[in-house]
Order: sequence, then C-alpha cells, then structure tokens
Amino acid sequence: MASVAELKERHAAATASVNSLRERLRQRRQTLLDTDVEKYSKAQGRTAVSFNQTDLVCCRTLQGHSGKVYSLDWTPEKNWIVSASQDGRLIVWNALTSQKTHAIKLHCPWVITCAFAPNGQSVACGGLNSACSIFNLNSQVDRNGNMPVSKLLTGPKGYVLSCQYVPDQETRMITGSGDPTCVLWDVTTGQRISIFGGEFPSGHTADVLSLSINSLNTNMFVSGSCDTTVRLWDLRIASRAVRTYHGHEGDINSVKFFPDGHRFGTGSDDGTCRLFDMRIRHQLQVYSREPDRNDNELPSVTSIAFSISGRLLFAGYSNGDCYAWDTLLAEVVLNLGTLQNSHEGRISCLGLSSDGSALCTGSWDKNLKIWAFSGHRKIV
Repeated sequence: MASVAELKERHAAATASVNSLRERLRQRRQTLLDTDVEKYSKAQGRTAVSFNQTDLVCCRTLQGHSGKVYSLDWTPEKNWIVSASQDGRLIVWNALTSQKTHAIKLHCPWVITCAFAPNGQSVACGGLNSACSIFNLNSQVDRNGNMPVSKLLTGPKGYVLSCQYVPDQETRMITGSGDPTCVLWDVTTGQRISIFGGEFPSGHTADVLSLSINSLNTNMFVSGSCDTTVRLWDLRIASRAVRTYHGHEGDINSVKFFPDGHRFGTGSDDGTCRLFDMRIRHQLQVYSREPDRNDNELPSVTSIAFSISGRLLFAGYSNGDCYAWDTLLAEVVLNLGTLQNSHEGRISCLGLSSDGSALCTGSWDKNLKIWAFSGHRKIV
C-alpha cells in the first residue's frame, strides 16, 4: 500500500494537472470569442450613460422585517412587492404607499426564495424545508392571524434555492434546489411535470442557486449553479440541457434574461457579472470591478437585473454596493451604495418593476428600498 507521503504527492500532481487543463480550456474558450462588445461600441463612438446622484433616488424604505432579507419579487402588473426574510415571514408591500398588505408567518423560518404569481393573487416561497409553499392572498386567516398554505410542492431532496412562475401561467412553476435539479410543477395538483438534471449527465453537478425564464419564449429557461456553469433548458426536452455556458470561477448566484430574449446575464461569487448570447453560444461581456482597498478579493455579486431597454445592468454586491453598469461599455455609471439613504449591509436581492420605473433592493440590514428614476429617460 502507498504511504501517506506518496498519496499526498499523487494528490498534488493530480491537482496540478487539473489546474493546467482548466487553464488550457479557459485559454481555448477565449480564442473562440470573436465578439468584443466594449471595443466595438467604443469604435462606433458610443459613450456611457450619463448619470448623476439625483437621477436615481431612494423614495421609499420598507421597514417591517426583523431578520435579513433574502429575496424579493414584483407583481407583473400591480405595484406590489413580496419579500422573504430570515425572520420567517413573507411580507407583501404596496410599493407606492409602503404599507404592508400581508404578513405571512411561515412554518419553516429558513426561507430563501419567493415569487409572485403572474396574476398577483398568490405568492410562493421555498427554503431549507425542501419544499415550495404556495399562499393564496385571498385566503382567510385563522384565529391566530396565520394564513394557511394553499399548496405544498414537495419532492426535491435538497433545499429550494430559487422559484419562479412561468410568465402568464399561474399553474406552472419552476424550482431550483440543492439535489441538484430544476423541476417544472403543476401548481394546481402539486405534481411534478418534468425534472431537469438529476440522473441525466448534462445536468448540474452542484446546488442550483438561480433560474430565469425567457418571457419571450417561455419554453426556455436558464439555471445558475455552484458548479460555476449556466445551463440552458427547454421545457419540452427534460432529458438534457440544451447548452452549457462556462466562464465564471465561483458560484453563480443570479441569472436574468436580457429584454430581447436572446441573451442573459449572470452574477457570481467570483465578483463578476457576465453577458452571454445564445445565438453565438458565447460570452459577450465581462463586468468586473476593482478589489476593495482593504481586501484583495472582489465582493460577491448576489443579484442582478436589467433595465427595460437592457442598456443598464444593476448588480448588488456582498459589501453593500449596488452598481449600475453600462452594458455596452462595461463601465459603472452609478453606485447606489454611495447615495443618500443607501443600505447598511449586504445587498441580497434586487428587481425592477414591470414598467421599469423603479428598482427595489433588499439587504441584510433588514430593509428594502425603492429607488425611482427622476425625469424621463428613454434609454433606460
């Protein structure tokens, strides 16, 4: 039998070999990138979006949670927001008045994700109880003021890390979990329709942290994972991923489709955001910031969202910053973390209203903030 020293030597050699192959693969992928959006845009004389500190202002602070805010979602049509917190509650807010319309106490306080149904009548949440709970907001509360669960989606073997309703379909939902699979559900019956990944070789190999459904082609969705990849799926083909996208070197915490439906953005623990194009099957752009002065590592990107036109990419960071990137030129045009009334903790989630007029951010400081665009900005 090999000695401990020999085993350590073999392990070191294998690690070096894997790292060498990984670097060669990265360089090979880099040579295949035939599009540089930033250089092309500058060659065409494009200039960055002009922003000053009064163009996006904090007009509301939503206070009510007693724990870290982990997730938020807007209704597609109304000015309502649902938020999930470590205090074990879902709160539904009226974004115009800051009033709470519902405060739902959860059986499992460890909630991680939440979503509004397309019709605004139901909300869903998931977490460490390995299930997705659906609440009908029109349900009567019991004598203790608690709202009953209208449907419980059970089946994932790992905790539920992301959930999203299929646009314009109140009866269909997709969840991502730590097992690591994505599941398409029939919300009415509580039954699984399709499982994406799992025993199939093209699936994720680690926790599925995020997902995004293409609103222009609802048969397609992307998922981001701790395995540092993004996978493109077709709801009609559950047996395999349509495509796998590489580039990140850390967990992918957030994925979002670009408004045109042909591209999608990602945010990762490696501190970068990236833009991928499904038509050319490659990465288009990298949005990378400088390391903090007191730290050599880049803060993690926790959540991203695109403006209505796609010209701006909003990215929340673990150090409390929230950047507005010019997607064409990969330049930061505004940092909400430096503005008046900004958050005092990690930005954990963010999202834009359906009309693009307001941005909501959630934080570990237990608050949500609504940022409104002042004036009429056609490019946003």
